[in-house]
Amino acid sequence: MARAPSSPLARPTAAATDVPAGRGLLTVLVLATALGPFAMQVFLPALPAIQAGFAASPAAAQLAFSLSTLAIALATLVYGPLSDRVGRRPALLGGLLVYLAGTGLCALAPNLELLILGRIVQAAGGCAGMVLSRAIVRDLWPRERAAEALAWITMAMVVAPMAAPALGGLLVDLWGWRSIFLLGLSAGAVVLLACRAALVETGRPGASVGGSGTMLGAFAILLRHRGFQGYALQAACSMAVFFGFLAAAPFLVVETYRRSAVEYGLLFVLVSAAFMAGNFAAARLSARLGSERMILLGSAGSLAASASALALALAGVWTPLALFLPTAAGGFAQGLAMPNAQAAIVSVHPGLAGSAAGLAGFLQMATAALAAQLVGSLSVGSPVPVTFAMTLCAGLALLGAWHGRGAGEAR
Repeated sequence: MARAPSSPLARPTAAATDVPAGRGLLTVLVLATALGPFAMQVFLPALPAIQAGFAASPAAAQLAFSLSTLAIALATLVYGPLSDRVGRRPALLGGLLVYLAGTGLCALAPNLELLILGRIVQAAGGCAGMVLSRAIVRDLWPRERAAEALAWITMAMVVAPMAAPALGGLLVDLWGWRSIFLLGLSAGAVVLLACRAALVETGRPGASVGGSGTMLGAFAILLRHRGFQGYALQAACSMAVFFGFLAAAPFLVVETYRRSAVEYGLLFVLVSAAFMAGNFAAARLSARLGSERMILLGSAGSLAASASALALALAGVWTPLALFLPTAAGGFAQGLAMPNAQAAIVSVHPGLAGSAAGLAGFLQMATAALAAQLVGSLSVGSPVPVTFAMTLCAGLALLGAWHGRGAGEAR
């Protein structure tokens, strides 16, 4: 009996044997995925300089961030079905061209209005890699092996936002805020050239299943599938746990616990590192343990960690470590579950992998934004509201994982 490959990078599925797969291709997908989050975060330190440079109000300058976030959510809905219809490669290359056009407009913008427009276009193009990398991985590898590759891709979405703000602040101090967009142009051009060289078509452009000839038809098919329902709920609520924490933690650390912003930054690295460690463990264990077991294990761990943080808050233990250590433990658990949930989402209907990635991505962004807004509004100087919200969302994530188990692929 032939020995099975020990890594998802060793060999693609039979349906894609003409596609050059391996670490080089995965590296290109990681870069394409990281481009959008990097562009979003590297821009944030420039907001005060942009506000001063255009003599704008803080609310007006903030539109360059908030409207670009909305653009990501809406564009995420489009890329998946588009790639099912025209192919992964042209959809991804087209998205990168849109990103470059938006970034160029930002770099040359003579006023705030055109800068905001450029940011919207940049965000809409930059999220193409976040959506389509998942579908491309599922085209190439079966579900259990895809989870390993997606663990590395998910790490890119964490590492890029960690490094970007510091680099953005340095660029603003040295060469002004426009230098950020010049860096974005250079990075986008490198990613575009790499994708053009390394990526060939992995999907089946133009193929439709049942009533999936339209975007809404594809979404309807997916939403009727128990596996998609469960795993999309799991992924969305896991993201809500993290974004709810993000909305409250800086204010708790600085205003309630009376610690410095630098200390918050160091504590946040602990959470990010734990999530990355969970992704690394998922890359090693998913094929051996199976994606369903990993999703359930990670979801249960996230709930236990969030409940621990809530118990400490209710007991009056209001310290940074009482909030961040359980959250870091939950981040590790989420790192185990998330790439497997993503692999499960795009596996429920392989013919609609792009649509599944797009719809699930939209649901994640929308749920996370809602959680952040609600937690930010309810947080009143106490860790109880945020830890309660995190526990509630983690419980719903576990419920989703339980609902989706054993559903299998659509027939």
